[in-house]
Amino acid sequence: MNAAYPIHTVLGPGLLEKIYEVCLAHELKKKGFEVNRQVEIPIHYDGLIFKEGLRLDLLINDLVIAEIKAVDTVNPEWEAQIISHLKLTGKRLGYLINFNVPLIKNGIKRFINT
Repeated sequence: MNAAYPIHTVLGPGLLEKIYEVCLAHELKKKGFEVNRQVEIPIHYDGLIFKEGLRLDLLINDLVIAEIKAVDTVNPEWEAQIISHLKLTGKRLGYLINFNVPLIKNGIKRFINT
């Protein structure tokens, strides 16, 4: 996630998640990626579709999910969130990016849906 580095370098930690989300989408688009923000995720079960307000932060090239955080400590619930998003969408690769860290490389965690 090379696009996260310049954002963190310029803005640093301590801002709201939405700011990092907007900037990351912009950086990715500059690099030629297709980026969709706040994508709704329906739940398919028993022949029904439930729209329960699940949203993922960024969907990149309709392949990669990025969940953005700006917190002191990453909660295991957010790891479960991205794993759920990967399973519900059938996507294989996701990133949980926490911008509220001194070094951004320590704030990026990769997830693979097997």
